[in-house]
Amino acid sequence: MADGSRDMTERMAPIHGRQPKTWKPTQTVLVLQGGGALGAYQCGVYEALHEAGIEPDWVIGTSIGAINASLIAGNEPSKRVGALREFWQRMSQQSSAQMKSPWPQLDQTLSYWQTVCSGIQGFFQPNPLAFMGPHVPLGADRAGYYSTAPLRQTLTELVDFASINHGRPRLTVGAAHVRTSGMRYFDSRDTPIGVEHILASGALPPAFPAVRIDGELYWDGGILSNTPSEVVFEDYPRRNSLIFAVHMWNPEGAEPVTLWDVQNRVKDIQYSSRVSTHITRQQQTHRLRHVVKELAGYIPEAVRNSDAVRDLVEYGCLTQMHVVRLLAPKLDNEDQTKDIDFSVSGVASRWQAGLENTRAAIAAAAWKNPVDPIEGVILHDKVDQKAL
Repeated sequence: MADGSRDMTERMAPIHGRQPKTWKPTQTVLVLQGGGALGAYQCGVYEALHEAGIEPDWVIGTSIGAINASLIAGNEPSKRVGALREFWQRMSQQSSAQMKSPWPQLDQTLSYWQTVCSGIQGFFQPNPLAFMGPHVPLGADRAGYYSTAPLRQTLTELVDFASINHGRPRLTVGAAHVRTSGMRYFDSRDTPIGVEHILASGALPPAFPAVRIDGELYWDGGILSNTPSEVVFEDYPRRNSLIFAVHMWNPEGAEPVTLWDVQNRVKDIQYSSRVSTHITRQQQTHRLRHVVKELAGYIPEAVRNSDAVRDLVEYGCLTQMHVVRLLAPKLDNEDQTKDIDFSVSGVASRWQAGLENTRAAIAAAAWKNPVDPIEGVILHDKVDQKAL
């Protein structure tokens, strides 16, 4: 270790030895990934929070996460679980009449092709012109294999957007700006949220067409950042936060041995959005903010009050953010079509897993355990989560 690094460690030693203070969150945040049919898991997570009396102050979502987030934020607490259940019953309603065979993989394949050919009632329907050829000029607002007009109608029926824009919880949804490839987060704190913002966040190309907002086109935010936790970490002013981050794509997995396995693993890697490295980077950043704040106490007051030093000290803060990571388990016979598995059994299984995993996390309440005061982001991801 270099002498400078050793000196820094020694100067920080008293900070590590300090008695941890009792920590209380000033806000509870629910962060929901994109993942199509996997989003049923998020509903079980919210139901467990609701039954425990934990209501989010802020809900952040991308793609299906934005849809679930709007159903939560756009209803009174007593109606939220019912709104989620109604939405997902509509999504899985088409599968209820399917005949079940002794071969689950066959059922899954049939469900897949039914969705591809017919769409999902209340969600999306085929755009016939799109199947005439890839070079047919459909127009920017219709360039997709499916139309999400049914989803617009469903959300209009189930979500009170006036409530979102005049109350709590705060709602943030992510979308990708088509023209500049920049990530845009629409936040009810700063701008009115309407059904078009939710549709934009879920407009995954080339399946769904881009959605125009204020003259600009937007696609599904998941193509840029499928895990919108960054919004909490970068929010200002920062606040002590209890964050329930719900992930549906597993960043870890077995080596694929078939091309079908390869496609499944690629999706997990692509849409998990480098969760582990992202959290590690945030832990490092927030730790440095704590260090800056602590170091300021060693600067003589006359120097500390100068304009130049005061501006530098503003980079430091002592907020702590506890991240409870909830990861959807793998279903039996699950493959790369899992994100369009809207079968009744698939939706029910994922919902139940979310419910049970979150109950276990709440019972453990790991965020109440003492932590080193120098740490700004504390990750809790070792909860006993049910495997299906």
